[in-house]
Amino acid sequence: MSGLALHTTSPQLGLALQDPTGNPHVQTWNLGHETSSQLHHLLGTFIQPLNWQDLSWLAVAKGPGGFTGTRLGLVTARTLAQQLNLPLFAISTLAAVAWSSREQHRVIAVEMPAQRGQRFGAIYPVNSYPLIPLIADRVFTPEGWQKTLEQHSYPLIQTPPNLGETVLSVLELAALAWEQGERPSWVDALPFYGQHPVQ
Repeated sequence: MSGLALHTTSPQLGLALQDPTGNPHVQTWNLGHETSSQLHHLLGTFIQPLNWQDLSWLAVAKGPGGFTGTRLGLVTARTLAQQLNLPLFAISTLAAVAWSSREQHRVIAVEMPAQRGQRFGAIYPVNSYPLIPLIADRVFTPEGWQKTLEQHSYPLIQTPPNLGETVLSVLELAALAWEQGERPSWVDALPFYGQHPVQ
């Protein structure tokens, strides 16, 4: 079964495609503010030689991340899933980062800078699927996050600035969910912003 994953939560666009043989194809573009104007064209060329009708499911990074980019990815993925009548897997940005480091650690704390000096943080066991967080994605004060890390003492990974590179993890996590029989509706694919963009 073929699936397509989008990652737009940072200035780096990441696309990943699982072809009918199960092989993944991944590509990233450092587009910055051009993502919105180029996304649809890049999607159309990236899936070739497959057609939209060849896809069995879609996946998207739901955040946390940049507000505009996260919203763009979710809106695009939801629209495609609705029009194509496909399941849509909304994958945590932090879970994807943790999954990409699963060969080094069994449990991983993931940190991402947030607005106003705060931190996004989560702790994920990554030795098996499904990923059930010990601490789910949320916003911390620096002091609160530090206290949480001291209480749990798991390896800490900082999210890379170019999050599009973890789109393969988004694809892999969605593929595992598909294989386990999950068929989420596009209606349930909601962004995780964590903070209001302006306060």
